[in-house]
Order: sequence, then C-alpha cells, then structure tokens
Amino acid sequence: MHAHISRKHRVLICLAAAFLLANAAFAQAQELTLGVALEPPVLDPTVTAAAATDEIVYQNVFEGLTRIDQNGRVQPSLATKWEANARGDKWRFTLRQDVQFHNGVAFTAEHVAFSLRRAQAADSLNAQKRLFESIETVAVVSPFEVRIDLKHPVADFPRVLAWGDAVMVEPTTVDTNDTAPNGTGPYQVQSWRRGEQITLKAVPTAWRQVPIPTVTFLFLADPNAALAALLTGRVDGFPNFPAPEALDLIRAKDTFAITLGTTEGETILALNNARPPFNSRENRCALTRAIDRPTLIELAMFGAGTPIGSHFAPHRDEYVDLSQRQPYAADEVLPTALTAEPVDLVLPPPGYAQRSGELIAIQLRQKGMTVNVQVVSWSDWLRSVFRESQYHMTIVAHTEPDDIEIYAREKYYFNYANSEAQTLLERLHATTDLDQSKQILGEFQTLLADDCVNVFLFQLPKIGVWKRTIKGLWANAPIQANDMTRVAWE
Repeated sequence: MHAHISRKHRVLICLAAAFLLANAAFAQAQELTLGVALEPPVLDPTVTAAAATDEIVYQNVFEGLTRIDQNGRVQPSLATKWEANARGDKWRFTLRQDVQFHNGVAFTAEHVAFSLRRAQAADSLNAQKRLFESIETVAVVSPFEVRIDLKHPVADFPRVLAWGDAVMVEPTTVDTNDTAPNGTGPYQVQSWRRGEQITLKAVPTAWRQVPIPTVTFLFLADPNAALAALLTGRVDGFPNFPAPEALDLIRAKDTFAITLGTTEGETILALNNARPPFNSRENRCALTRAIDRPTLIELAMFGAGTPIGSHFAPHRDEYVDLSQRQPYAADEVLPTALTAEPVDLVLPPPGYAQRSGELIAIQLRQKGMTVNVQVVSWSDWLRSVFRESQYHMTIVAHTEPDDIEIYAREKYYFNYANSEAQTLLERLHATTDLDQSKQILGEFQTLLADDCVNVFLFQLPKIGVWKRTIKGLWANAPIQANDMTRVAWE
C-alpha cells in the first residue's frame, strides 16, 4: 500500500532537500583538504631547508616583499613597487600600508630591516643565507619605504626577495615561529597534529582575503595511502601526487583533473665529495656512466621525468642539454675503489627517492658494488645527511629555483670544493648583462657535468591530481609552494 503524501508535505520535503544541498555546497566552499607527501619539520621557512615547510606556509602564512607566481614571474606582495639605480646596486621598495601580522602588530619598514639583517647575521640559521650576502645595508627611509644597498649589482634582486627564505617576520615572535608561525599572510595555523595534518584558517583582518576559509593538508607519504585517500574522498586532491603508477586508474574515474607540469626539482644521486670513494672525479664519473638513467625514468617514474646532465631546469632559457655528457655505458667497468668497500645509500621518504634508490642499488650491485640501502625519516635525513654529511650517497630533488650557486658554497652537504665554481659565481654576480649571464650559467653547468659532482638523474615532474571542481591550484612549480590565495571551488 502506498502512503499518501500531501502537497504540503511534498513542499516541505523539497525545501528540506534544497536546504541540505545548499548546506553541503556551503560546507564544501568553506573547506578544502589536500594531500602532501611530507610533513614539515618546522613552520618557519627562514630556519630550515625543508621544501615541505614552504609548501605549507609560502604566501599562505608568511609573505615577502615580492612573490613568485605560477608562471615563474616576480610579482608584488608586501611591496607595491620597486626601482633600482642604473648600476643595479641600490634598490628602493615601497610597502603596503594596510598590513599587520597575525598578532596585530602593524607591518612597517622596520620589519623589513629586521628580517633581512636577521637572515644575513653571523648566527643566522637561514638555509639560503648566501642569498643575502650581497646586501650591504638596509635603511628605513620612512615607515613604508626601505632602501637596500648591495655590495655588487644584482640584476634580478626582486627575485631573491621572493624566496621563502626571505619572508618577513615580527621580532617578538621569531623564537616561536617554528610551531606557532606569526606572519602577514591570509591564513594562520589553526592546528598541527604531528604526523597527521596541518589546518590553516583564514585571517579576517588580513590585507588579502581568500576564497576558501579553511585548508587542511594531510601528510600521506605512502603512494598506496595517497591513492586510497584520493579515491575514498578523504582528500580533494594532491598538488603533487606521489603515485604516478596510478594515473591510468585515476583517469578512468573521470572525477579528477590531472596535470603534468614542470618543477625546479633537479633530482640527483648526491655524492659526498669529501668521503672516499667519491673524493675522486674518476670514481664519480665511472659511477655516473654505470647508472642506466633512461631505464630509471621509465621504471621509477613511469616515464614522467626529463633527463638532465647538470644542475639546471630544462624549461629555463639558460639551460644547456648535457644529458649525454656522461652517457650510460652497459659495459662500464668500475674502478676497484668503488667495489672494494661497502657504500651506504640513504633514502628520504619521497616515493621518487625510494623507487629510484632501489633501482640504482640493483644496477650498481650488478656492477660489483656493495650498496647498503638505508630508508630514513625526513628529520633524520636533514640531520645526518644535510647538516652532518654522514653518508656516501643519497637521492633528493633540489626544488629551489636558481640554486646552482650551492656548488660554490664553502660548505654544503655534498662537499664540493672547486675554485672555478667560486670564480663563475663571482662573475655571475658582477654582471647585469643578460647575455653574459646566460653564457656564465652555461659554463657553470658544463663544469658540474664534467666534474661529475653528483649523478644528475632527472627533472622532477609535478603531477597534480584534484577534483575537477577545484580551480586555481598550480600546474607548474617554479618555486616550492602550494599558494592557496587564489584557489576556489567552481
């Protein structure tokens, strides 16, 4: 028997259904959940080299005078405009006048002076401290104008200030930014559940408002867990999906948009140049020729990855293709120094590193090497490899833009020491001519390839997977960031 439903009841049912649908749409507009592979060790980008930190806080929580957009161009941020003298060694920046930190302190030129001086100080923990060595003085001209004099011309100084390492900080909270960041961005950290997730909440008083008030980042390093979270709706997407092997399955669902973009991530088998057997150029070059990089890209990255032969992104105008400078040789006979003693291969959590590491270990064992694979946490990798150089080999993608200068540092984790690299960097800093700069960068790339400083494997792709109704996530990664300021539900 069919129950009779009155016209009045039918109207109420329709209104209730419409109310539920509207509430669901409203809830969706209020929040977004994204998966990321790595948890940041700290939330202050001025004291860590971890890309995972910038991927959460860059432009969202902390801002600099300038910013990098998704096309790799420098744009205004806390500075509205800037100008330089003809020589390029004196710069003036005009600041926004409607900005305050999350703790209510008004942002002024004094904060610019403090932040930049802190970054270049003798006791600075800034991972890119070298970026600020060109600064001679920072002068407060007025509350909203600052003058920066450089020791030598820097043609693209606004790009230096767009790095996450150059964000503005407030003096009274610098000691707590690691866990309770106080920035000027449109979001602040609402909660951080270690090992699980970070949630950002929009700041009502921020100078820039955002379409989505709540964004949660779930930490999902395991590719299988990442795929399950995507397919079950636990996450709405991944700005950088860690399971390229699952893309065909995802395409079949027709629920998600898939983008294959570029990154600044030179993925390298880093070698400790100060530790035998890799303190010998002969040994490093023989190792490079023993690794089948085309097969590595096909199997470890499922074909997604561009071969490289030096430390430079292929999409840049200054790129020199050196991928065949030390080509794979199937019959390469390794020097005795490489096969006499065991070497360790330390692998951090990302899937690209672990898949590549296992394949490289197999290839090198077939050549007679004894390779001990050690899988470590990200914090352990930062401590033992990056800071203490306690390793033989490791695999990591260097996702910072314009970072070839790391090879001229006095001390860096792969311990490369070559005066020619220092000279090239000095020449690069001394010129404002773009053609000459391009030539010097080409010489720098060639030097690294010929010295076999590291084994240059491939340029890391950016595989974005998210619901089709999400707009504004970046297809490319010209800087390590998940800029949420223009992301919205359609």
